[in-house]
Amino acid sequence: MKTFSQKPAEVEKKWVIIDAEQLVVGRLATVIANRLRGKHKATFTPHVDDGDYIIVINAAKAVLTGNKYSDKKYYWHTGYPGGIKERTARQIFEGRFPERVLEKAVERMVPRGPLGRRQMKNLRVYPGPDHPHEAQQPVVLDVAALNSKNKRSA
Repeated sequence: MKTFSQKPAEVEKKWVIIDAEQLVVGRLATVIANRLRGKHKATFTPHVDDGDYIIVINAAKAVLTGNKYSDKKYYWHTGYPGGIKERTARQIFEGRFPERVLEKAVERMVPRGPLGRRQMKNLRVYPGPDHPHEAQQPVVLDVAALNSKNKRSA
């Protein structure tokens, strides 16, 4: 028996929508990263982009566990000497683009390189409940039902 290797022309991509309200960011990012890569399919091939298109709504209502909301820091460098900058997760969630916390979590779980960048383009994250992808007829994926720890109870 020969090893199965999927060709890019044979890939069938589905559209999946996930509601991130009250879901834990890290656990949600893991589910999204696996779906983007296509690891949930029996036809998974590491060097082919055979993952699904993922739409995440209500990303601003996702939650962090423990003290991460106030203690977790995101760093970047401006390129100038002494130009290291930082923001806490709280500042980002309360800022202009709260969906970036989830995007960054997924980005760090997808492999770096050309294939990873291609797969990240299949992710659409929206801070509110509205999205412009109704024509694609996305299938709802209930991440909270996959594991009781995925949803944060108040």
